[in-house]
Amino acid sequence: MPPAAVRPATLADAPAITDLLNEIDRIEIGRPETDQHTVEADLKHPETDLARDSWLAFDDGRLVAYGLLWDESGGERVDIDHYVLPDHQTTGLRVLAAMEARALDKARANGAARAVVHLHLNTRPTTDTGLLTARGWSVVRRYHVLRRAVDPASDLPPEAPAGVRVRACATEADRLRVHELYQRAFADHFDFQPREYALWLSDMDAERLDWSLVWIAETDDLGDAGFLLARDDREAMGWIRAIGVLGEARGRGLGGFLLRHAFAHFAARGRDTVGLGVDTANATGAPRLYGRNGMSVHYAVDTWEAVLA
Repeated sequence: MPPAAVRPATLADAPAITDLLNEIDRIEIGRPETDQHTVEADLKHPETDLARDSWLAFDDGRLVAYGLLWDESGGERVDIDHYVLPDHQTTGLRVLAAMEARALDKARANGAARAVVHLHLNTRPTTDTGLLTARGWSVVRRYHVLRRAVDPASDLPPEAPAGVRVRACATEADRLRVHELYQRAFADHFDFQPREYALWLSDMDAERLDWSLVWIAETDDLGDAGFLLARDDREAMGWIRAIGVLGEARGRGLGGFLLRHAFAHFAARGRDTVGLGVDTANATGAPRLYGRNGMSVHYAVDTWEAVLA
């Protein structure tokens, strides 16, 4: 069998990539959950040069593997996405080897002696993880994608805790404030990469974001102390992209209030399901918060790491 044809991706390839990722979704989680606009946002990542940081592999004209690489750290940390259909592992390995080489080149260009590469995979992936472990990859973290059914009859707007007010993100000053709160609230989280405002907007796919679904929680004594960033452009479910509370404001019920506030808004908009992702080792107690508010595991994702030198 001749080797698969491999070339870089372009934005015009987004429909084919979406189809591939949804085929993998069906295998891994039982239904398609990838939207084309999400793929397009990834392809437009400001730290990705598609000519050198993307890979499409075709077998007899069929897309069977896809890879994308980006560097947000400016140092040794590099991120990759890697997808392959189950019966094309040799092709997937060829793409992975090319990505590893490129990641090391990127890290060295940043002045680092090594590359620390992270890859997120479903815990039951189409990728043969034995091939990863044979190349020195190992799992360093696990995330859960949670979901919860919502209903307008039961998910009513919650009463705010005493001394707390919530407002929608309505102005540019509010957006700047959410960015600041995001950077502070997540500063100590695993794998967090600080982002300047313009780059953060790109990460959030801000051009498509409905800012009326972004809220800021203010307290009498601390001022703005928490936020929730949601979006309603995913076909599968409403999505909570991020929820954060400053350390000095934790324990006051802000997180649960913001979460229930979002549930009520999604229910009122006609959504029947809301989801989010959480680090299972989160030290702030977020997994327990979500469980107390009725969220359950939809599927799990592992962070795989390789140290290349």
